[in-house]
Amino acid sequence: MLNNHSGYAAANGIKLYYEIYGAGKPLVLIHGGGSSGFFDFEETVIRLKGRYQLILLDMQNHGRSEHRAVPETFEQDARDIIAVLDYLAIEKASFLGFSNGATTILKLASLFPDRVNKLIAASGNTKREGLLDGFFDSMSASTIEVMPPYLKENFLKLNPDPEKFKNMYEKDSQRMINFQDFEPGTLENLACPVFLIGGDQDVVKGQHLAQMQQQIPNARLMVLPANHGNYMMKDFNGQIDKELIDFTVLQIQKFLEAE
Repeated sequence: MLNNHSGYAAANGIKLYYEIYGAGKPLVLIHGGGSSGFFDFEETVIRLKGRYQLILLDMQNHGRSEHRAVPETFEQDARDIIAVLDYLAIEKASFLGFSNGATTILKLASLFPDRVNKLIAASGNTKREGLLDGFFDSMSASTIEVMPPYLKENFLKLNPDPEKFKNMYEKDSQRMINFQDFEPGTLENLACPVFLIGGDQDVVKGQHLAQMQQQIPNARLMVLPANHGNYMMKDFNGQIDKELIDFTVLQIQKFLEAE
């Protein structure tokens, strides 16, 4: 596989855009809602491209990938990721997901356990009650006009089609508004090592992360002095906390390299 390579892979009827950086053991990076692969993981790529084969995907309706008219599901995203790995002839990988991407890879590990080495689930949730009180009321009342400007700018830079932007917003919003708790036993049956990460001012409640850590047989948990993601990417104002991100990525590296 070429280093610093990009392309499109067939995935269950649509084409998903991917980028590959570096060489070594494969680590698949799955972005959060409304975002795209490189936008969420630029800082991670900078720090890890010399150690792993980093595979960044734009999920359905996001970034440069194609769109579907049907509702988004985390299960469909998981199946799309596996389709891309099949296209790239990668039998097994580790996965790093942020926010919705973290929820997606937890779902993937339950559906395709033989394809997973290790998981890093950053700011993901598996239950409605795991998100801040009032989250779903806020989502239901929200409109496309209040979507964070940096996410809108990133989308339209990659795909300058207002109708596609509207489709992404609607599909992402409805998936969260209609979020269904994971089936009982899902986390308890995960066979791979899992590293849970969150911020003490995150959208995901700290007690939910702690509960997940107790349910997963082989799980570690790290809660940082941070909000929803600024421990690994730019904050909501575009600022970078280099030392905090350095620390987070170092812990991810230690987790991946531990026996």
